[in-house]
Order: sequence, then structure tokens, then C-alpha cells
Amino acid sequence: MSSEFESLPSPCYLLEAANLRQNLQLIDRVQKASGCHIILALKGFAMWSAFPMVREYLSGCSASSYNEARLAKTHFGGHVHLYAPAYSETEFPELLPLAERISFNSLSQWQRFGDQALAAEKSCGLRVNPTINEVATDLYNPCDNQSRLGISVEQAAAGVPPGIEGLHVHALCESDSNATFRLIQAVEEKFAHWLPKLKWCNLGGGHLMTRKGYDVAALIEMLKGFRQRHPHLDIVLEPGSAIAWDTGPLVATVLDLIERGGVAIALLDVSATAHMPDVLEMPYRAEVRHGAEAGSRPYTYRLTGPTCLAGDIIGDYAFDQPLQLGERVIFEDMIHYTMVKTTQFNGVPHPAIAIRHEQGNIEIIKQFSYHDYERRLS
Repeated sequence: MSSEFESLPSPCYLLEAANLRQNLQLIDRVQKASGCHIILALKGFAMWSAFPMVREYLSGCSASSYNEARLAKTHFGGHVHLYAPAYSETEFPELLPLAERISFNSLSQWQRFGDQALAAEKSCGLRVNPTINEVATDLYNPCDNQSRLGISVEQAAAGVPPGIEGLHVHALCESDSNATFRLIQAVEEKFAHWLPKLKWCNLGGGHLMTRKGYDVAALIEMLKGFRQRHPHLDIVLEPGSAIAWDTGPLVATVLDLIERGGVAIALLDVSATAHMPDVLEMPYRAEVRHGAEAGSRPYTYRLTGPTCLAGDIIGDYAFDQPLQLGERVIFEDMIHYTMVKTTQFNGVPHPAIAIRHEQGNIEIIKQFSYHDYERRLS
């Protein structure tokens, strides 16, 4: 294991700044060639110490809560697109100074808060459900016909409510360009009577344009076509994963090695439930550097977390050499979504946050302590 990982605190997220810039340059190429605007979805990447680089390419953020909107205004600047499944009476007045565009999830929310938003001179939109099924995992599919997210096609048939200027649609999750084509097709077919009356259309996130093999040229052409057919619309995308896709690992350490029921188990200082919950929720198999499918190499271990949850299991991985106490285990591609979803369940330490700058030096940005845990409770 290289000394650069040995010198890091453990556990630790390590952002590779050079990889982030490479993603941003590709995204910038898409928005310039297509004439669309791409903004940062904070629900996928909210590492504000990296915002100065992101600001070089993107002009704003999308936020889904007061905390995200305030973070955007405080550390990013630019414009903020706000959407939440529901706003509260106490929260909404505090949100108004933080956003330029506000999308409402339902007609009842629009009726309840629309007058306040218009009085504050905000550009208002409605989220709609295009009822397309592009996401295989139900947990991440927003377009079921019983989904709580967005108004239905039937509700939209009544026409654009007075005061609404935007259409907000989110239907994808780490999807390819073909899915974006089908999304645009659904918007134009199911909400055709809306489009001439609007000023903007937000196509949401899930456009994973920075993944290897993604057809970026096709995405550009379909976005250009959409704009040409509706030249009066400002077209916006707000990818979450694409910004920080493959921009750095989560570094862990082996705390103990035991055997139970014929299975070799490595207990690590990172937790599936607390530090990488999608491993359990989605579920998905995290990639481990130098690790392979169980049984494909001489030494197979079940990698597990340090919490008391019996199911805090990351997965089974095979290695060429036996693991050692104190050895570093590197989980790849852990910057997008993983970092923003962490908890301190069981009081486990939150991973430190570090950046490897483009010049090659590594800076420890933040380390967490007991006081961070204490402040979350009362």
C-alpha cells in the first residue's frame, strides 16, 4: 500500500481534484455545445471546499431543503433552483431569500405557497411525473404512477396554472443518453400544451454523462434539438452523480480479523449503514482496489463495519494476499452521494475529508470529533 494512504487519517474520503476538473470540463462542453445550463445538485455532492473549482464551470445549484439552499448561497453563490416534496409554513418564508426559482411538488403546495413566492418575485414551476420507467431500482424510481413526486399527467391536462413559468421533471438515475432521449420525448408528448406557455424547463438529474462509455455527442444533439424546437425555453439539467463521478475513494483500515462459520471476516473502521448506505439500500457492490469476486483469488474475506448492526456487511471480496491488521482497504468512487448520506449511527466516527490537489499534494480538509457527534444530539 502506498505511503500516501498510510499517512491519511482513517477512515477518510479523498477527493482527487484532477478527476473533478476532468468531469467539469466535459460537463461544460455539454452545456456550451447544447446551449443548456447545467447546475450542481447538492443532494449528490455538497463538498463545499471544492466549490471554487466547480464555480469555474457551473453557474448555480439545485437545493431541496433550507440547509442545502443556505449552503449554496453561502459557499457557492450564483442562482439557486429550489425543489422539495413539501414545504412547511415555518420554513417557506426563510427559503424565499435563498432561491431564484422555486418548484412545487403538488397543486396543493402551489395553492398554499404560490402567492408568497410570486410576491417575492420568484420564478415558479411545478414538478410533473412523466410516468416513464427508466430506473430499475424502485427505491430510486420517481415515476411510478403512485409516486408522491410531481403532479400527474391527468392533473397537468387542465393547463398551466396562472403564475407558473417552469416545468420541473426528474425521472432518471445514473442513466444513459437513450434514457434522456425518452425523457424529452415524454415531456414533449405529455406536456406539449404547457411548453409554449413557459419560460424554463428543468430536466432534473440522473444524466450520467461523465461515466465511461456515455454517448456525450448524442446527448448534445438531443439537447440542441429540444432547444431548437422550443427556443423560448431555458433548458436546465442538474446532475448529481455526474459531477463527482469517480473522483475519489473512501480509505478504510482493518481493525480485526476473525473466522465464523467457515467465513473469514475483516472488521473495518468504515460502516455500510453509516458511511456507504447505498450498499444496503440499493443494494450495490462497492468496488475495492485490488479486490475481486469472492473465490476468484486465494484469500476471500467478508468486509464488515464496526457498528452493532448485524447486517453491517459491505460484501465478500477476494485478494491475492491475506489481509493484515492495520492494512488500508480502498473503496473506489465514494465521493458522490456517499459522502452526503453519512450518519454517526452507533457513535462511529465520521470519515475525515481530504483533497489531493492538482499539484499532487494532499490536504486534510476536516476531521471530526466527539463534539460533532454531541452537537447533533441534545
